[in-house]
Amino acid sequence: MRRLLLALPFALLPLAVAQAADEHDHDHEHGSLSAHEHGVGRLNAALDGQTLELELESPAMNLVGFEHAATTEADKAKVTAARAQLEKPVALFNLPKAAGCVVASQELNSPLFGDKPDADDDHDEDAKDEHHHDHSEIHAHYQFTCATPGALKTLDLANIFNTFPATQKIQVQLIGPSGQQGVEVTAKAASLNF
Repeated sequence: MRRLLLALPFALLPLAVAQAADEHDHDHEHGSLSAHEHGVGRLNAALDGQTLELELESPAMNLVGFEHAATTEADKAKVTAARAQLEKPVALFNLPKAAGCVVASQELNSPLFGDKPDADDDHDEDAKDEHHHDHSEIHAHYQFTCATPGALKTLDLANIFNTFPATQKIQVQLIGPSGQQGVEVTAKAASLNF
């Protein structure tokens, strides 16, 4: 599912150095502070023909307000609520109705959702006990098929900032018909052009 984004030349974008390293370490713990900064999310966006692919990575702190495993009912409710929002990407990313985008596939991963590697489960638990400073990330990967991709003039991230107010900025790498760009968006300037 990740082939389209990985095949595109993100290395040419200004924000890409940390992102490329982060992509290659996708299945490992993110130890780098630069890749995990509270209040900062990352979004890769690619529009290729009728296929729109979005990959959002965010510290769990931005989306649920904590990074530890949810043990209390209140914490579990926050995780459930955040996951429910992430499972409605057409609304979350405010995709224009005229573009006719439908979700072709979506995948959510986070230790908070109970996701663990298939192998070395015991080792994984030991590592978490030993390293309390490990950062929990939430990864959301979406692929849409858009009937009228020409109607996707802008990508409006205002709903992400409204839904998850602890998110202060999102580092976006976008590839579309007009080329590629690396942009940092905030709640006050939440829209960017394809």
